[in-house]
Formats: sequence, C-alpha cells, structure tokens
Amino acid sequence: MIPITIFKDKKVAVFGLGGSGLATLEALAAGGALVFAYDDKEESRNKAAAIDGVDVMDLRNADWSQFSALVLAPGVPLTHPEPHWSVQYAKEAGVEVIGDIELFCRERNAQGADCPFIAITGTNGKSTTTALVSHLLKEAGLDVQMGGNIGTPILALEPFVTDRIYVIEVSSFQIDLAPTINPSIGVLLNISADHLDRHGDLMSYARIKSRMVSSSDLAVIGLDDRLCANVASNLRLKGRAVVTISGFGNERAMMAAPDGILQSMEGDFLFNLDQARALRGTHNAQNAAAAVAVVRQLDLAPAALAHGLKSFGGLEHRMEEVGAKDGLLFINDSKATNADAASRALAAFPEVHWIVGGLAKAGGIESLTDLFSHVKHAYLIGASSEAFAETLSRNGVAFHLCGHMDVALSDAVKACKEESMSSGERVILLSPACASFDQFPNFMKRGDIFREAVAAYLASGTVEVDLSHRPVGE
Repeated sequence: MIPITIFKDKKVAVFGLGGSGLATLEALAAGGALVFAYDDKEESRNKAAAIDGVDVMDLRNADWSQFSALVLAPGVPLTHPEPHWSVQYAKEAGVEVIGDIELFCRERNAQGADCPFIAITGTNGKSTTTALVSHLLKEAGLDVQMGGNIGTPILALEPFVTDRIYVIEVSSFQIDLAPTINPSIGVLLNISADHLDRHGDLMSYARIKSRMVSSSDLAVIGLDDRLCANVASNLRLKGRAVVTISGFGNERAMMAAPDGILQSMEGDFLFNLDQARALRGTHNAQNAAAAVAVVRQLDLAPAALAHGLKSFGGLEHRMEEVGAKDGLLFINDSKATNADAASRALAAFPEVHWIVGGLAKAGGIESLTDLFSHVKHAYLIGASSEAFAETLSRNGVAFHLCGHMDVALSDAVKACKEESMSSGERVILLSPACASFDQFPNFMKRGDIFREAVAAYLASGTVEVDLSHRPVGE
C-alpha cells in the first residue's frame, strides 16, 4: 500500500467503495487523513467499516464545508450523463473532486519523485501494452509495480522506494479525475469512439486522453489514427519531447512494425514479431512498438528486449490462445467490447469462425464490413443478435443465431470439422464486439466460460452445452 500523507489530519470524503475505493480508504487512513466514506451498496459499506480510521456515513447528511477533497471512484459519473449527487454536493461547497490516480501523483511528487511513472492510455491495447512494458522491465531485473486500471489498484501497490518503476494503465475516467497527472513517460496508443455516454462527444473524450501525454516529460504517441497523429504534431509544435510509434510502416514513426518487423528509425533495433505468438496481429504490432519505445528510454539492451518479447505470455481475454485440438485453434478475445477492438482480432487471421454479440455499442458492427471477408461463418449471441444478423445478411456473411456462447461454440466446432479452411488454420474466435452485461457480469466471466468450454472439449473431444451460467428463466 502507498500511504497518502498529503491529506494528513484533513477530512476527506470518498464515494464509490469497489476495489479501488477500498484501497483508497486504506491509503488515506494509513497516511493520517480523517476519512468519511459512502457507497450505495450495503456490502461495500460493510467492507469499508472494517477499515480502521474510516467513518462510514451517508455523505448527503455531511457538512461538506469540512472536506478538503472528494475522492470519487472512476466508475461514478463526473460530468455525463449528469454529475453524481456527491459531485454536485462537492461543487456547491467548493470542494475539489479527484480520483486515486491524482492521489498517487501528488504523493509521488511529495515522497517519490525519483520513481519513474509510466502511464499508458488509449481506447484499445492499453492493457496489453501495460503488461508488456512491465514484463520487459521485470525480465531485465528492474523493480516494477504494475496496476491502475489493470489488476491491482494503484494505491494498493508497494510504496515509493528509490528507482522503483510504476507502470500504470489509466482510463479516460481516471484521467478526468487526475488534474495534475504528470507521468515520466505518457503513452497514448489510439483514440476511437468509446465511453461517449460519459464524456459527451468524441472530441471531449480525445481531449481527456491527450491531456495525460501533454503533461508528460516524454510522450509516446501512436500515428495510426488521425486524432493521435494530431496530438503528436501539436506537442512537437510546442517543443515537447515526443516519440512516435506505428503498427505499420509509417515513415514518420520512430518505432514501427511494417509487416510484423519491429524496427527503430535509427536502425539499431530489429525484431520479427512472428517469434512472439502472444503479439500476433497489427494491433499488437502497435502495442509492441509502444512498449519497446518506452523501455528503450530506460536503456534496456536489444538482446534483453528480444528475450522479453519472446517470453511474453499475453493477457487473459485478449487474443488469448486457450487451446488447440484436431486442427482447431481457439482464441479468447472476450475483452473486445467494441467493434474497433474486435477489428484487431479479425484482421489477425485470414479466416475465422466468429462468435460475436452481446450488448452492442453505438454503430454495432457496421465499421467491420471491410473485414467480413475474413469471416467464414458467424455465430450470433446475446441481445445484439437480430441487429447483427441484419448487418451480416446485408453483406453476404453466413451466420447462425445461437443465442448463447456455449451453443455457438458447439456449432462452430461442428462446422469446422466439416469444412476445410483455405488458410490451413481453422480458427474459432470469440471476439464479441460488445459489452457482456446482457448475459454475463463482465467480459472476464464471458471469457472464462469460453475457456472452460474449450477445456472440456480438449479433454473429451466433444462439446457439451453447459447451461449452468445462464440467468434464471432462460
């Protein structure tokens, strides 16, 4: 845990007591703050009440003039569709509203200024890039802490010691609550439409993402979309230090991966990403380019980088190979919760049997039409099924309405065994292009169900439909 001492003896309100919220309570209390916490869920309030130094109370009944800050969980609306009631109370009392990333940044400035802080954001790829940067640094023997929007909440990481490196995934929600965020190295991978219900419009979302790299000592920015390329150009015009990267052969990129060959502009680093199975696909080429651009700033030797890239195992639920049998390769890409994320998986394989669907985002899968030629057959699940069926039918893509993923997997296996894939690799890909909440509590559970069903097939050679995960009444 990182004790937050900057609010010692001051009263701080905290709303939102999930994983990061509870870690925030512990960090503030350990640093000597007087902490007042609340959550709409009784279970969360009970967990908070068990932490020494925390007073659980309904903040609607509090004297807000006594608070030095409101620390808001990132999942609680700050501005859109409307500010949460706790935000309104804070603003009326002139109390600043911040998040756990901001607490980390202020405490680092006070107690850990010699600890490198690498912050990574982007609409897609930030989890893989964060994990890869951490892996490369750890493989080189450095002291690394990884967390934030991935895995461990930032304030639950180990405290500041000299030269300890913090590799942090940061979401747009977290940046919005971190007005003084100032990474040593800030990474902006890409920007595409996402979370617009929380940010209003695409340009507001882009401004939030770009603010993090604008305040970084060094910005590492992707050139593979227009919005990010504009951010890089603007920062350079202001004289800021920028390293540009690309998953393709962009001649302006300082680190790029044309045709999967990762290389620096200077010509002093060369690596064939075919040697790293966990980094297949052009999207992972961009992730690898970004990660290598970051760690080269810390003087890692090329041999160490190559070893780290080869040994990287990838992330659960993101282009994760979960098994192979009878010439079939099973890929769990459950983390693809929007069409842009799913496009990365579809582009990585010449031909797939595609399990797709769930709670659709704006635009559905219309943006994927250029990749429909990669789809041998689609297996539709979830609430989006009818809308996606219309899109696929209009574009001449064969599909089955399966309803649930277990049925989709069973149908896909049967179809693959009856067909010969022209590429020689028969791939069954779960890449839903949708949120999971219509049928699953989160994308992790969705991916776990897929992985478990594949494991059962690998063990028995047959697919049995398991209905145990389905909601009551279905």
